[in-house]
Amino acid sequence: MSEKIGRTVKVAGPLVVAENMTGTRMYDVVHVSDKKLVGEIIVLRGDTASIQVYEETGGLGVGEPVYLTGAPLSVELGPGLLTAIFDGTQRPLDKIMQQEGDFITRGVQIPALPRDVKWHFIPTVKTGDKVQEGDIIGTVQETEIIVHKIMVPPGISGVVEHIEEGDFTVEETVCILRDDAGQEKKISMMQKWPVRTPRPYRKKLKPEIPLISGQRILDTFIPVAKGGTACVPGPFGSGKTVIQHQLARWADAEIIVYVGCGERGNEMTDVLTEFPELKDPKTGKPLLQRTVMIANTSNMPVAAREASVYTGITIGEYFRDMGYSVALMADSTSRWAEAMREISGRLEEMPGEEGYPAYLGRRIAEFYERSGYVKTLGSDDREGALSVIGAVSPPGGDLSDPVVQATLRVVRVFWSLEAELAYQRHFPAISWLRSYTLYKENLDPWFAKNLGEEFIKQRNYAMAQLQKEAELQEIVRLVGAESLPIQDRLTLEITRSIREDFIQQDAFDDVDTYCSIEKQKLLLDLVLWFEGEAKRAVDAGVPFNKIVYLPERELIARAKFIHNDKVAEEYPKIKQRIKEAVDRLIAEVEVE
Repeated sequence: MSEKIGRTVKVAGPLVVAENMTGTRMYDVVHVSDKKLVGEIIVLRGDTASIQVYEETGGLGVGEPVYLTGAPLSVELGPGLLTAIFDGTQRPLDKIMQQEGDFITRGVQIPALPRDVKWHFIPTVKTGDKVQEGDIIGTVQETEIIVHKIMVPPGISGVVEHIEEGDFTVEETVCILRDDAGQEKKISMMQKWPVRTPRPYRKKLKPEIPLISGQRILDTFIPVAKGGTACVPGPFGSGKTVIQHQLARWADAEIIVYVGCGERGNEMTDVLTEFPELKDPKTGKPLLQRTVMIANTSNMPVAAREASVYTGITIGEYFRDMGYSVALMADSTSRWAEAMREISGRLEEMPGEEGYPAYLGRRIAEFYERSGYVKTLGSDDREGALSVIGAVSPPGGDLSDPVVQATLRVVRVFWSLEAELAYQRHFPAISWLRSYTLYKENLDPWFAKNLGEEFIKQRNYAMAQLQKEAELQEIVRLVGAESLPIQDRLTLEITRSIREDFIQQDAFDDVDTYCSIEKQKLLLDLVLWFEGEAKRAVDAGVPFNKIVYLPERELIARAKFIHNDKVAEEYPKIKQRIKEAVDRLIAEVEVE
């Protein structure tokens, strides 16, 4: 902390204006008043600076001192991140509760990473080895399921002069390098990184592997790639948070970063109480052991929402640099946009559409563009992925909202939640007609290799039938389904089966909450296979209603509740029983 340099001249909610700020820089962190409230410089004009304060400013007045730190808003990166719950500025909430009680005292400062915990460091290089930026010099078993890789910070390279195995705190030196200029560089297990600066990588790669989530509508019809971006807009009560929770639990990612950005306190409370109890499906260990949580609720100061988004993405990039696949859930970016609108209004900037700042689209784009499937820094050809899934909460589900439109311009997957589907108790309430993915061409070779060309054909056929159903529904509303030709009535029956037996999924059922991609392939094949049997019966003259109300069809409806391990064994038996039932119907017609 340096000397007192400024003096407040205006306090307007989270915005504080201070004079005598010559020599400061944009985005430098300052501490306002003797309470040491954390703030960030966002505008400089002459010797005055506008500061957005990340804590409650009630009671501040003119003439308060402002202290300069000389550093931008940064996060601490190292062992101790996993299982932790931080606020938007990376203060550990559990430590604050132990020290301050149930309410956060203004100005409280606690290091993000514990300074008193010793971690067992195991070197992966030896004295005399030449290392470069991004190289892994050692590992720490941070949790039972995640190995934390200690990397050479960006911008540093040299020859290892000293390194040894042992127990160290995050601040203690674990390795000493000698660079090309002959200078010593001490490396600890902790890095500090400014949150507004993207972490560097060697090369961005084409995303060609799907992020399997175990949710059938997402994986089969609207997949997102590892290192990709997705947007989940929807009105209140349509299931945005449930989708985010399902992705956090089941997505094929090794690290989860969950950012609660200005959500209601009760929703964040649900996350904080449920996550510690959830089990990681791959290892059976607590899911929290591979999760970083950033909790920022709607009753916290609005400016902190911006900090929480940047803090989350920077932590995600750090784990990506280790070579992990990371999935970041931001719930919801609309609250961040509202914070930008409030700060912009207090700065008296010219407003854009609906009062949002003119730079709204640029800020959102900068955030999502930090995702990607990359070749990381380092000499070992590591690859890492950072996938970003952002929920958007437009008022009344209005997709013309500026935040939704700005987001859709940069993300490549759109999962449109619909209140109408949610009211029908159809979950996930994602519209299969309005949603889209721009990763299909990238991902189809992976699906073809792992599931076969037939899966792609069936997926495309099922989607075409669902679109045809939407067209037929207009006619049905006018004349009724009975007036349609048999072929169209059969289409309506098969699409109903696709919707109810395949797309609809129970997040609270132990089996149906997660559907492996292999099971998805077999279940879709089973649903569409019935169409061929139904056509065979129709051609043989079997009355249509007998086909529709065939008791064995219930086997297809219950097929999704068969455990993933038993699917390959049970599904052929279901096909055989349905085939025998159709054969009986045909035999009855022939007898008559």
